Amino acid sequence: MTRLTSLFLVVGIFGSGAPRVSGQDAATPIFRSEANLVVLHVNVFGDNGDPVSKLVRENFLVFENDRLQEISFFSSEDVPVTVGLVIDNSTSMMTQRRLVIAGGMAFANSSHPEDELFTVNFNEQVRFGLPEQVPFTSSRLLIQAALDSLRPGGRTALYDAVIRALDHMERANHQKRFIIVLSDGDDTASEASKEEMFARAAASDAMIFVVGAIDPATGTYGNRRVLRTLARLGGGSAYFPDNEREVVRSFEEIAAHVRQGYSIGYVPTASASDASFRRVRVIVRGPGRRGLNIRYRNGYIAPAASSRD
Repeated sequence: MTRLTSLFLVVGIFGSGAPRVSGQDAATPIFRSEANLVVLHVNVFGDNGDPVSKLVRENFLVFENDRLQEISFFSSEDVPVTVGLVIDNSTSMMTQRRLVIAGGMAFANSSHPEDELFTVNFNEQVRFGLPEQVPFTSSRLLIQAALDSLRPGGRTALYDAVIRALDHMERANHQKRFIIVLSDGDDTASEASKEEMFARAAASDAMIFVVGAIDPATGTYGNRRVLRTLARLGGGSAYFPDNEREVVRSFEEIAAHVRQGYSIGYVPTASASDASFRRVRVIVRGPGRRGLNIRYRNGYIAPAASSRD
């Protein structure tokens, strides 16, 4: 029996309500597959921003290095996922505590009962919000307690926090994995560099969404460019809400994106274990499916030959 890998090339087709960034425009994210079967998670949205359901295997074409691949696995089921909430807890968020709790719980309340969640809180230090013996939880009460315990203050170690969350995600039980970052985008305390965070995001199989927070000291968002780049490399979207209601709406929309989608698997026709980069392209075809915009992780690194081979 072929084992599904934890690899997910995350592909999204968005309508006019989302930023129009194609896979060709995005920086090339790199990550590694661990078996011959490559699995892609595909999200499809209409021009009104609503998820497109009831697509079948025949609606999809998958290309690797411009060669058409035979789809050997297809699923449109709503399956449990693993989600990490990465929450800025620095001084700049001091007046945003209610916003943070409202957004985080909006997502938790929209999640699948079998989803596993965790939180990462950061100022100049990075901490996990759940008890040490609880790496993940499906309990909304535990998530509520983790968010309620936030006491903003200190500097900002955004880069370190994202890396820690992605490292923790390696322990996840579910194959579909998502990180949601709430921050103003500034970093004043990380040991890791911005480039290291971007590289780790590009190498991960977790899809990354970002919700920007307004810095109350300036009345503006912090570093939008960093937040947009992080979301792009993670195959997700960046949101910049203006008030609490829009924050809640952003988290609810992200939850809908997480719930919708198609899982597609194929065994590459080029099966050499040469550690080369493989470009991936997905097309959705069928009546009324023209003019769709595409955002996706557009490749992976093939496994290197084992020394035992």
